[in-house]
Amino acid sequence: MRTTVGIIGAGPAGLLLARLLHNAGIDSVVLESRDRSYVEHRQRAGILEQGTVDVLRAAGAGERMDREGLRHDGIELRFAKQRHRVDFPGLTGGRSVMVYAQTEVCKDLIALQLKEGGPLLFEAEALEVEGAESGRPRVRFRHEGREDVLECEYVVGCDGFWGVARKAFPAGLSRVFERTYPYAWLGILADVAPSHDELVYARHDRGFALLSMRSPSVSRLYLQVPAGTDAEAWRDEEIWDELERRFETDDDWRLERGPITQKSVTPMRSYVHEPMRHGRLFLAGDAAHIVPPTGAKGLNLAVGDVVTLARALAHEKETGSPELLETYSTTCLRRIWQAERFSYDMTTLLHTSPEDTPFDARLQLARLGRIASFRAAETDLAEAYTGFPLDV
Repeated sequence: MRTTVGIIGAGPAGLLLARLLHNAGIDSVVLESRDRSYVEHRQRAGILEQGTVDVLRAAGAGERMDREGLRHDGIELRFAKQRHRVDFPGLTGGRSVMVYAQTEVCKDLIALQLKEGGPLLFEAEALEVEGAESGRPRVRFRHEGREDVLECEYVVGCDGFWGVARKAFPAGLSRVFERTYPYAWLGILADVAPSHDELVYARHDRGFALLSMRSPSVSRLYLQVPAGTDAEAWRDEEIWDELERRFETDDDWRLERGPITQKSVTPMRSYVHEPMRHGRLFLAGDAAHIVPPTGAKGLNLAVGDVVTLARALAHEKETGSPELLETYSTTCLRRIWQAERFSYDMTTLLHTSPEDTPFDARLQLARLGRIASFRAAETDLAEAYTGFPLDV
């Protein structure tokens, strides 16, 4: 098989890149190791920044998102039984976020790719990337029981942290920056209407909690738990009782309970691989960087990567200049490190750690109090949370 851009991975990064390239008249082939059902049902992020929403609309993938997604104009910070709402449009000049699950983004992009785009091969396991420094890199892959080769002008690894693309970088070139946190998130899906119409981020002495949603009738909630926790060790009533404690307020707000349909544990880590380019091999999304989910940045960072790369590939096609491709890594990493900074700040602001002292707890409350009392601090949070606009 031959193509201009070989894309490994059919998550939102790979699928959106294929769509952007199609719109720019650049052919591609997408290889995905899992089957279509798995890709369309794996639970991941659910908050889209303003820039991500704009990109999906411009790419022709925003119709169902605009019909079914939930626009949110703020979040609530909850601490010491107090409630403080952060007004996004008022602080950012009109920006907001959209609650629309990654599963739904993938469904929309898969449908478009199969209808209008290039080949999308499910159950096609990439085995190795060869010749990244040459003019014709290759991806060896297994599909339908036999090995094949995809010859490309460029290869893009959108295959996540455990994928093969990053392994093709020479050891002497790679630099890794990471931090592992001593806690995780126990997440649940529940068939009950959300108890608040916007996300609630709660800091409590017992640990962090987050109230989110997937739809007007399905709630998504999270509890901070020790790293390595088994989700099934928590009984449903224990989860609801603990959520109730951590969301407690001084007013008459109440947490609505309902049947829990899914439990999972999400580990917390920060990770960046530099550089994101080696010859004609590029990394995007979780293959290059991971953020703790507190800042809602993972999916949105992946979108920023592929928008930057699609623009660079289109520029090379139109002008013959590889300038934007050569600066891809540097351009992306500026945004990535700001998102890493924000995600780390939000995580350490709201979570308790086994090493924390009463002094640390007081500092957290002081930081939250500053956000609630000073417009400059509140604006900094709102601008980072909604994301800086992408040039679409």
